[in-house]
Amino acid sequence: MIFPSPRLVLGAVLAFIATGGNALAAGYERAEVPASGAGPAIQAMVWSPCASAPVSARSGPYDLQGNPGCPVEGDALPLVVISHGQGGTLMGHHDTATALADAGFVVVTFNHPGDSFGDDSAAQQVGIFESRPRDASRVVSFMLEGWRSRRQLDPEAIGVFGFSRGGYTALALAGATPSVAAAGERLCARWWSLVMPLCRGIRIGEPTLEPVADPRIRAAVVVDPLNLFDAAGLRTVRVPVQLWASEQGGDGVEFEHIEAIRTALPAAPEYHLARGAGHFAYLAPCTPRLAETAPGICEDPDGFDRLAWHRTLNAAVVAFFRRHLQVD
Repeated sequence: MIFPSPRLVLGAVLAFIATGGNALAAGYERAEVPASGAGPAIQAMVWSPCASAPVSARSGPYDLQGNPGCPVEGDALPLVVISHGQGGTLMGHHDTATALADAGFVVVTFNHPGDSFGDDSAAQQVGIFESRPRDASRVVSFMLEGWRSRRQLDPEAIGVFGFSRGGYTALALAGATPSVAAAGERLCARWWSLVMPLCRGIRIGEPTLEPVADPRIRAAVVVDPLNLFDAAGLRTVRVPVQLWASEQGGDGVEFEHIEAIRTALPAAPEYHLARGAGHFAYLAPCTPRLAETAPGICEDPDGFDRLAWHRTLNAAVVAFFRRHLQVD
């Protein structure tokens, strides 16, 4: 395991002092981004600074710490949008969302239509790599234009956090241009890819991938991303990046794929490696209920402590967004 650098520890201490020595709690509420010509309705959850003490609550297999329905505390608040991985949910990174809200950010998590738990109707279509960034941009627009507390947001301070396919999404929003050839090489080189509809679409359909970057994004946290980029496509990233890798990888993500991103970005990212970890170590620590129903995303390699690692992860993510979204 890599421990936080002195700089990250100092950032966390300064954040603690800035709140008067007492972090805020996280409020949370459900929201829905209305359907539009660009796509179907999107189910979301908004996490925000709250002046009331947190309480524990169950939401399905998850345990939340926060205050449901709490009034949003503060003005000119920075916004972070979180994009989950393939088949994930708006709850998959709830601990990171809570940590950011505790620190004074508004965070919105959401289910990608067609590529989330319970709705995988588009997950094996090449077009999902164009619709995912579009989903995130629609969510940002809703937060700035339709959310009930939109006047408390700073429209010039918006960041994105993405895991796995969400990491791809974050890079695309930040200006990276995917490559069909690179996608085919990384996703479809193994023999078993012959039965994957996505790979058949890449091989036979000769598709183009043209996601639209979002100029409102000012900083990106990219976590164990699915790498569908060649070096030229990554040189167009235009914002600061914090890049995270798992040593053992999984689910189509391999350590060397992350290294290729690290070396190709035009500005060196802030880089972190979870030694001994598999891909799903970046999902929120599992409750016993979730571990029983979804052991594949909850079991970690021997010797890896997901709970301790998430304390490192969340502190570093808060410090990064504070630094680049100019939180006072």
